[in-house]
Amino acid sequence: MFRFATQNLLSRPVRSLLALLGLTVAIMGMVGLFSIAVGIDDTLKSSFGRIPGLAAMQPGAPIPLFSRIPTEWSAEIATMKGIRIVRPEVWARAQLVEGKPTFSPPRLLFGADIENTIALKKAVYRDDLVEGRYLTAADLGTFNCVVSKPIAQAFQKSIGDRLRVDTYDLTIVGIYLCNSLLLDVAIVLDIDAVRKISKMDDRYVSSLYFEPDGSVSNDDLIESIQSRFRGRGGSQPVALNALAAGASGNLLNTAAALLQSGGTPKESPEKMADGKPEIAENALEIRSASDWGAKIQALSSDLDIFLWLMTGIGVVIALLSILNTMLMSVAERMIEFGVLKANGWSAWDILRLITWESALLGLIGGLSGCCLGWVVVQFGNWLLPNKLHLYASPALLLFSLGFSTTLGIIGGLYPAWWAVRMSPMEAIRRG
Repeated sequence: MFRFATQNLLSRPVRSLLALLGLTVAIMGMVGLFSIAVGIDDTLKSSFGRIPGLAAMQPGAPIPLFSRIPTEWSAEIATMKGIRIVRPEVWARAQLVEGKPTFSPPRLLFGADIENTIALKKAVYRDDLVEGRYLTAADLGTFNCVVSKPIAQAFQKSIGDRLRVDTYDLTIVGIYLCNSLLLDVAIVLDIDAVRKISKMDDRYVSSLYFEPDGSVSNDDLIESIQSRFRGRGGSQPVALNALAAGASGNLLNTAAALLQSGGTPKESPEKMADGKPEIAENALEIRSASDWGAKIQALSSDLDIFLWLMTGIGVVIALLSILNTMLMSVAERMIEFGVLKANGWSAWDILRLITWESALLGLIGGLSGCCLGWVVVQFGNWLLPNKLHLYASPALLLFSLGFSTTLGIIGGLYPAWWAVRMSPMEAIRRG
């Protein structure tokens, strides 16, 4: 039956080829479009999954860049049960790097307490060093920095070179590589250096990152810290639009925008009629890195709807192409089907033959579409390595292949039903 179906398709090469092209384009588009969503999920897992600790930030802030909390809270949290170490962090956006605006991708300044970073069991950037050295206690108060490999390549810099950020000259002492669009955008410095460049008040930090010691569960630790700081004021308002200006076109900003849609940081503290400040119930929002990733994934569900709609258009066109091909094939072979029935073929045999033909169209179209879609994804990643991360996962390719084969079978059902319902004489007469 398989050989008979193959011969029938090859006997009409032009019509079979057109049907295959329609299905190939549809499946290629499906792989290409959904590799965007799969790429986002993969980036989030590879980025946030590598950060084991918890981060305390201003309530409602999408990412630390948009958060401001009092520096003095760091010492208080460090004394609480279940806390191993607390690292104050300051994030700021570099407006100019080597005299060029940093629009897409953005370049962020990351300042952290160096001694506490060294004491962490796991630390992004420190653990991802590929060249040079990480910051040490000798770098306190200096403008020595560690940059990502993409940043070093973009500005043709190496160890020992100067990197001008805004109006300051930084010295590159190390190069890291996280292989993540979300993480490989940072220039790492001493926390006081970032404060000086960004002109941020030393009374505030962007976030407090801390490692639990394992004696208390994360849920209990979060509740304990939030209870201790509940009702306190002190957060500094952040101009979100100013920070994010000109930063479109990068996954980091997409993530920030999605998160921000769920609420903006509360300005602190607002004045009431009697002149006393109105204090928010929760002064701190504490989440694990995976929680932030899950929030982005939940808020990016609209993207999945858009991708399904775009893919649906191609799928409908492909289905109509297969249906048209099989209808024309059946119409031209009515006499053949009548003779086969007259010679003992059952309706089930005819049904299997036509279904085999349409399934072969679906399978071959799916294979070619998956291969071309994978090539397009790899080319896109190669063309824009610092702005794009598409991922045609094995699961996506297998799903696309199965979907294409199923689509081919569905496209042959009606023509098959049309052929088997006729008697041998009626089929011969119509032919």
